[in-house]
Amino acid sequence: MRLISEDARPSGRAAWTAGSAVAVAAAAVAGARAVDADSTWYRSLDKPAWQPPGWTFGAVWTPLYATIAWSAGRALSGTRGRQRAGLAAALAANLVLNAGWNHAFFRRRSARAGLAGTLALDLSNAHLVRRVAAADRTAAAALAPYAAWCLFATALNLSLVRRNPSA
Repeated sequence: MRLISEDARPSGRAAWTAGSAVAVAAAAVAGARAVDADSTWYRSLDKPAWQPPGWTFGAVWTPLYATIAWSAGRALSGTRGRQRAGLAAALAANLVLNAGWNHAFFRRRSARAGLAGTLALDLSNAHLVRRVAAADRTAAAALAPYAAWCLFATALNLSLVRRNPSA
């Protein structure tokens, strides 16, 4: 008789999803702490007309972060050994770059540093999606909105650099 189901064991999907959720939440908090959309510097930037209103960013990032955690948990639970270690490293690097953009852009008050950060994040997203797809195509497909939103953020950041050459 089994007392513990497959999913209840530490190697089960629920445990990997919970661990991924903790990592994603930590990145979200670390990044959010750097954001200062009310700063004089940010308010003074010449922004394109197609930039979404401020509230949009929180509304979009919340489900994106949930999707990252779900996808990572699903993919990590389906891997072992080197594949799992590589996937975990790709996720960790991605989350560091994700939070790092806020620090590069807002804390450094540098649209150029933000652009470098978001370009690095886009490359990391491609790598993460590739790693996740090797483990679970459904989980990889769920990351598509995250990657797309980051590409949109890159376009927005590039527009800010072009419109604000000294920023």
